[in-house]
Amino acid sequence: MAAENLITPACFRDASKPRYLAIADELAQNILNGQLPTGERLPPQRRLAQRLQVTAGTVSHAYAILEQRGLATARVGDGTYVRAPEPAQALVDRTAPLDLAHNVAMPTEDGQALAASLQRLATDPQVLREVLSYQPETGHARHRQAGAQWLRRFGLSGDASRVMVTHGAQHGLSCVLRTLARPGDALLTESLSYPGLQALARTMRLQLVGIEMDSEGMLPDALDHAARHIDAKLLYCAPSLHNPTNATMSLQRREAIARVASRHNLLLMEDAVHAAAQAAPLPALSTLLPEQSFLLSSFSKVAGPGLRVGYVEAAPAWLSKLAASMRADCWMVAPLMPEIASDWIASGMAGHLIAAQRAAIQERLAVALPLLQGLEFTSDPESPFIWLTLPEPWRAGPFAAALRQAGVLVRTADHFAVGRTAAPHAVRISLNAARSLAEIGAGVHTLERLLQDAPAALA
Repeated sequence: MAAENLITPACFRDASKPRYLAIADELAQNILNGQLPTGERLPPQRRLAQRLQVTAGTVSHAYAILEQRGLATARVGDGTYVRAPEPAQALVDRTAPLDLAHNVAMPTEDGQALAASLQRLATDPQVLREVLSYQPETGHARHRQAGAQWLRRFGLSGDASRVMVTHGAQHGLSCVLRTLARPGDALLTESLSYPGLQALARTMRLQLVGIEMDSEGMLPDALDHAARHIDAKLLYCAPSLHNPTNATMSLQRREAIARVASRHNLLLMEDAVHAAAQAAPLPALSTLLPEQSFLLSSFSKVAGPGLRVGYVEAAPAWLSKLAASMRADCWMVAPLMPEIASDWIASGMAGHLIAAQRAAIQERLAVALPLLQGLEFTSDPESPFIWLTLPEPWRAGPFAAALRQAGVLVRTADHFAVGRTAAPHAVRISLNAARSLAEIGAGVHTLERLLQDAPAALA
């Protein structure tokens, strides 16, 4: 048998590599270079195990990796056969799952901007002293001014007296909730909502109430009905590039939501994190409710998750209360990161990073979307998400499990569903965690192929 003769104990020469991986890599190399032709039957696991003096489980693990890489296929009761490699296969390492689940900024900056900022910082003795000193709870005046400039892109006032610097939007949300909410309070939000909000609600014992949505996001009538029947004073929503659905409210929808919030005296927490990637964001919902809103923004999704800098804009009367929460939490934001963010805002580097992030998103969408034609999904040219409604007979849980078995990770709708909201049979595909365009193509192709096989698989 050709495969049995091609693989020998010499494949274990790298003692640091697990034996199952050494076997898989040796077979994969032979397949990719044509020495093992498509349709060739691989040796029975026990026979190869005896030849290589390993356990049958080791060979079984190696064959499973070949299947994950798309280089072999197992036929029940008949063995494992070589499969034709896909065009992008040689470029993609499939030993680890392809990550289409996590939501992180794509690397678009090679560190030169950070190095330049640190060099400028090193030549300014006054700034060096400041970053090693205590700061006001709401942030250094210079950093607040930079934040106000950043927030102008959402139509906000540019008034630094309304801005507090935070360790990212999640920290800002935590400060706002600890200022406004008490255990048992109800908080109204979209029926599919940010998991970070749900985690905070659990730790603070808040009751999340999901509000029905459509293609533009939260429905005003549904919000009005909930506000009339539930004793709630808090509202959280993402009017632009909603995570996970990509919904963006029109100006008319924002005005309708603002009227409802004003009528019921709801305090609004507006998530503008993903809106930061937009070239021309619509005016924030908060501009219509300046005295009862808290806008949350962050650098993390456009500059990199390690730059933990965010801003909250709120009415000045609320900032002293937010400052008390900041003081109780961490006393102040460590000033080095806001100093870097301020430098990037002043120099225009922040705008450059946003444009680069947007270009990377569009490049990845160009790979993924053609593979999904004919399926029901929503996308946006400025969002890294694809919200895919699963065709019958698939259900989200079994589909995600089967996809994980095939080596690809996605997020199911129940990851975002609020309270007792019935989650739709849908998944969020994130294009920003994959390491390359080849991984995007391989992962989405695997997903699309599994959807095609669904009727037979579930029959």
